[in-house]
Amino acid sequence: MGILDVFLQSSSSLSLLGALLVLLLVYFISSFSSQENGKEPPGPRPLPLLGNLLQLDLKRPYISLLKLSKKYGSVFTVYFGPNKVVVLAGYRTVKEALVNHADEFGEREPPLTVKETKREYGVIWSNGDCWKEMRRFALVNLKDFGMGRKACEDKIIEESHYLTDVLKKFKGEAFDTTQPLNYAVSNIISSMVYGSRFEYDDPEFISMVNRLNRFVQILVSPAMQFYTMFPSIGKWICPVREEFRKLVDANRKRHLKLASRLKETLNPEEYRGFVDAFLVHQKQLEDSGITDSHFHNENLLMTVANLFGAGTETTSTTLRWALLLMAKYPKIQDQVQEELSRVIGTRQVQVEDRKNLPFTDAVIHETQRLANIAPMALSHRTSKDVIFEGYFIKKGTTVIPLLTSVLYDEKEWERPHTFYPAHFLDKDGMFVKRDAFMPFSAGRRICLGESLARMELFIFFTTLLQHFRFTPPPGVSEDELDLTPRVGFTLSPSPHKLCAVLRI
Repeated sequence: MGILDVFLQSSSSLSLLGALLVLLLVYFISSFSSQENGKEPPGPRPLPLLGNLLQLDLKRPYISLLKLSKKYGSVFTVYFGPNKVVVLAGYRTVKEALVNHADEFGEREPPLTVKETKREYGVIWSNGDCWKEMRRFALVNLKDFGMGRKACEDKIIEESHYLTDVLKKFKGEAFDTTQPLNYAVSNIISSMVYGSRFEYDDPEFISMVNRLNRFVQILVSPAMQFYTMFPSIGKWICPVREEFRKLVDANRKRHLKLASRLKETLNPEEYRGFVDAFLVHQKQLEDSGITDSHFHNENLLMTVANLFGAGTETTSTTLRWALLLMAKYPKIQDQVQEELSRVIGTRQVQVEDRKNLPFTDAVIHETQRLANIAPMALSHRTSKDVIFEGYFIKKGTTVIPLLTSVLYDEKEWERPHTFYPAHFLDKDGMFVKRDAFMPFSAGRRICLGESLARMELFIFFTTLLQHFRFTPPPGVSEDELDLTPRVGFTLSPSPHKLCAVLRI
């Protein structure tokens, strides 16, 4: 979608078009690059104000950036409107930047919508000491509440039984997988954050998860991108900006309400979840006379919101892709179910079974690779001037690690654009790790919930495949199942329905 298309869809006002032309003249004398400090990364020549928008598909910018990397190399510059961005492409380059130059590329660049609310807290958009303390505290306490351990495994197994019961109620009829999977996955992070799960028919829980889904859908929509690039115009003609703000505020109020309830019944001797641990630590600091710590209510609310958002959307979306791919490729589903029947039988799958289920493990990894749900990761920012691969990148430059170029790197994957579980199997059919498998990003900003997500994907997927055969709806063939991703902050499957036919 071109920038003019976005503009015309947002407003038909000729006066606004005139305003845009005036701004074009104002920006005409702006300089888009500087060579004072050395050779900067190459890239397509930008137009004043518009930058490289005429060369970008705002619906799927990652595809445009992947094409540009073929021409300009693994480190190049592109302008989203007047905003300069350096793109890193390919496994070798992304790893070199995020792992071997972690300090230089380790800051986060919050989107304009976050900056406007002055809520650069939590574990996603914060930087500096605030980020270090919140990430460290979150990692330690989430592990204490079972992340990656047996206690968490038991919670996931229990939730997989609730999910199985829900799918049984459809009695083999076609249904949308979105809500059941969202609710199941969200309940895992809820149990770790708040110490309890929600019923799937809880209206407040449903509203919270639905708001999160909508939030993810519009966060990087063309209209929101237009507003980010041209806020002085976009605030008048992008109604999704106001919707976005209402979604954020509504979920913030919900988390505040839940945290307040816990505070009223807080027992410092018995933590129910992450919120309790945070509140107790906050109180201890206050009692010690420390009033300027990072353990304040805004950091609590933003960290909880970050954990819920990241802990729900990415894993549930990956599971939706996994079930869709099983319906799309029934022979692969046959192999998974044969292995599960042979190795596990009808008993509950445990995490320790992973090593004895190499094909199933390979299918899950290949789903994550092909689904490519975070193709542009989250924007990074250089913390200092840096010379990287011979190019000068100025401090404060926005950097996009193009994860799609890693997961689809033709130098690393035999069939990068095909669902091919053999990518993760050796000649003897045993599971093998691949260095270019980087769906959780890498370096300092790697997803802190990676171990939790891996456990959830394994247990939910295997439990569902034990109980159900997933097929297209009646009248729809496997070939007709569409693998085109839906536009959003993450790449989720296009709207579809599947049938879950009971096996045992």
